[in-house]
Amino acid sequence: MIKDARKAALKIAVMYIITGAVWILISDKLSRILAQDKFELYIFFQQYKGWFFMLATGIILYGLVYRRAYYLLQSQDELSKKDYELLTSHEHYQSLFQHNPDAVFEISKEGQVLSTNPEGEKITGYSRLQLKGMKTSELIADDDQSLCHEHFRNVLKGKSAKYELKIVNQQGQVRLLRSSLLPIIVNGQVVGVFMIARDITNYRRDEELMIASEKMSVIGQLAAAVAHEVRNPLTSLKGFVQVMQATKQVDDRYLDIMMAEIDRINLISSEMLILGKKQHVAFEVTNLNEVLKQVLILMEAQANFNNISLVAHYDSKRDLYVMSDPNQLKQVFINIIKNSIEAIINQGEIIVTLAEEEGSAVIQFRDTGIGMSEERIEQVGTPFYSTKEAGTGLGLAVCFKIIERHQGQIEFESEKGKGTLVTVSMPLASE
Repeated sequence: MIKDARKAALKIAVMYIITGAVWILISDKLSRILAQDKFELYIFFQQYKGWFFMLATGIILYGLVYRRAYYLLQSQDELSKKDYELLTSHEHYQSLFQHNPDAVFEISKEGQVLSTNPEGEKITGYSRLQLKGMKTSELIADDDQSLCHEHFRNVLKGKSAKYELKIVNQQGQVRLLRSSLLPIIVNGQVVGVFMIARDITNYRRDEELMIASEKMSVIGQLAAAVAHEVRNPLTSLKGFVQVMQATKQVDDRYLDIMMAEIDRINLISSEMLILGKKQHVAFEVTNLNEVLKQVLILMEAQANFNNISLVAHYDSKRDLYVMSDPNQLKQVFINIIKNSIEAIINQGEIIVTLAEEEGSAVIQFRDTGIGMSEERIEQVGTPFYSTKEAGTGLGLAVCFKIIERHQGQIEFESEKGKGTLVTVSMPLASE
């Protein structure tokens, strides 16, 4: 800065000297030409040319200095405004950072924590000073390390990411976080990563309890219908056994029928056991055709008990596979079919259709029940809202939550007296 000022001052001085020299040479020559051997006139020019030069250069220097000073003051005002805007922006950022209800972590490109807010301290159990310089891998649970590293690498390429991960806090407790990773971009370059996270451990625990509670409620309602369905083959088995006891003969035809009835009892009971068993939620490649077939076999008992025909159509020419927890999918399908059965008075029909549409599996449940009004459709899925006397309103709320976890959606179409159409769509598993 000082070097530049010296250069500018030297430039002005040199220009002033050159201008003065040129003025002396030109003015001397001009005065001789104008005087034309008149010595008095020549002396007059020589006497006042210096004053004229001072006046002219003074006016020019005034203009130059004024212009330069004006630009300097204007630049200073603009700089002051920018400093104020920068200070305001920094205060806004600090306010957002410090008072954010979610945890915010500033992470370097090497994966080290640079800073965090009070919520970040609360979630991890570490102070800001303890977290500074700590590797994020020291906080992340072992089974989520590879997933987090992959997302982190993608964010360093300028992409954002949303996912759930588990961390281990200072007390050794595992906490589940719903997090977002955002690139920090300065001058077009990614210089770090912001991580915004929310602790959903308790929320997920409550959610799992609600799903488990609704599952047991569904099993309880199915028990009566299943008992009725199992009683029929048991009656047949008892009759055949009594006949063989009386005749003291074994008939192969009777044995074939008895084995078929036993297989049916075993299938129904095994499906009930799987549905009621508490299992770890883990997504796997699931054959949707098989899941639907198992659900229809299980629900056929309750449908027959209520004089309702349960019809299935598989429109796709191939089996459809999705990434899912098959037990939770069964819970959703059972709940929807159960609601359809309860909506049909005396007798009716439920048509279940499985089709493939633009990379998604679409399952439709159409019944001939009493239907719903538009106001009721708008409330579908709201917890504790139910039109049934003994309903809790949690069944469909759980269904919505399960399908949301599977990256799918549920839609309802209905009209009073004309039945209801429930459409469940889910993305197909990749090849």
